Amino acid sequence: MRWKPCASAGARASPPSLSAPDIPRSRGPRPFVAPLARALDVLAAFGIRDRALGNRELAARTGLPPSTVSRITRTLLALGYLLHDGPARRYRLAPAVLSLGYGAAADSNIPQAAAPRMQAFAARHDTLVTLHARDRLQMVLVGRFQPAPSSAPPLLEAGMRVGLASFPIGGTLLAALPETERYYLFEKIERRARRDWQTLRRLLGESISQVHDKGFCAGPAQWDPNLGIVSAPLAAVGQAPLVLSCIGPAARLSRIRVERELGPHLAAMSREICQSLLTP
Repeated sequence: MRWKPCASAGARASPPSLSAPDIPRSRGPRPFVAPLARALDVLAAFGIRDRALGNRELAARTGLPPSTVSRITRTLLALGYLLHDGPARRYRLAPAVLSLGYGAAADSNIPQAAAPRMQAFAARHDTLVTLHARDRLQMVLVGRFQPAPSSAPPLLEAGMRVGLASFPIGGTLLAALPETERYYLFEKIERRARRDWQTLRRLLGESISQVHDKGFCAGPAQWDPNLGIVSAPLAAVGQAPLVLSCIGPAARLSRIRVERELGPHLAAMSREICQSLLTP
């Protein structure tokens, strides 16, 4: 069965399957507010373990000129999105940033609908089950369930980020996006990747083809090749797409198990969650 997003009256059809050779280099200009994008890049540069960052660190993380970063941090400080430690000359996120996240969380009922199914899947298949959301060119872990505390792979905490160009989590998300948005993100990834683009281009094309053909894709974790990941898109009508994944030791995620058990069951869980959101 080929993958397609949950349908409703007026919902757009799923994008066509895209193989690696179909990824374009350019799709022409699009409406874009560069100063806003740079300010958001600065806010996103703060990681989960960062207490405070200086302008030089922010410039290094964003790739923006230090003078530009300095103007942006002063503006964000004036607007209440940053706090300033004068003696240390460093900035930290202000509570106003949290309000943006709370607003987004309150607007989506997907995590609540997904939680009991994710927990049941983790217990049944003895794997860690995660839910990722896109934050520009990164995927953020927003939910996780595990069968037992000792079975969770390390370094998988709420808020952990992996690149959008990662395989298979990022590739699964890209497969669920509308074609124009996907092309725009490809261009951004290419500019960041540079010499690695051809390899990423092939991997992303493979993951997109897997999702469109089977409803899921699988592969080793890029941060730890000893871990295996199976991912499926969660594309509910009217919501930004998310990614469901099950993660475990690669030795326990054989190809047969992935193809016959984990992949189909993960894709089925995604469809069940979408359907539950359509039910009044």
